[in-house]
Amino acid sequence: MTTQISQDELQNQIRCVSHEIRNHLSICDMYSQIIKKNLEKSGIKNASINNALECIQKSVQIIGSNLLELKSLNSTPEQVADFHNIISRGIEMSKAYIIDKEIIFDVFIKNTTNILVDENRFLAVLVNIIKNGIEAIEIRGKIEILAEVKNGIGIIKISNDGKPIPKEKQNDIFTQGYTTKNNGCGLGLAICKKYLQDQNAELELTKSTKNQTTFEIRISALK
Repeated sequence: MTTQISQDELQNQIRCVSHEIRNHLSICDMYSQIIKKNLEKSGIKNASINNALECIQKSVQIIGSNLLELKSLNSTPEQVADFHNIISRGIEMSKAYIIDKEIIFDVFIKNTTNILVDENRFLAVLVNIIKNGIEAIEIRGKIEILAEVKNGIGIIKISNDGKPIPKEKQNDIFTQGYTTKNNGCGLGLAICKKYLQDQNAELELTKSTKNQTTFEIRISALK
């Protein structure tokens, strides 16, 4: 027997679950701040630990923003962000996924401008694409990120030299529910594409060969 849940009941459940998740996120945020303050008081300077704590706090913000949107069913307002800075932050957050691998990051950001984005969603897209590249590399490899502003368009090319996406599957990777991973759910790239479309930006796979797989993001610069 199937029980149908009304929209009001569903909304109430979403609010309750969101509330509980936010409580635990607050704990993560609080303890990361405590650790940071204790390190400062002890005079301990460790760039790697500081970066990790900042990444934790930013991830907490991103999840919190998504939960608020889920509760209200409203989109998050866009903000003015620096093209160079938001890319750099996304790269640093992504490095948390390098575990037991030797991966070199080759980054070149030619210039910068202001862009209008939902910062948390834009960062989520950058992290997701870079994370996919890290996962495509078995042991050793390189993540290459090239970015520039050209003719009023911010262009970000994210490449990896890991396992390529089969040619016959390349047209389906942005379809919700489609995945090439054994443990994937097929939501990552579909969500990334939607997030960018909502911000008047584009995402496409420009190539995937045995030597390199490249995704490209294009977003208009503020005039």
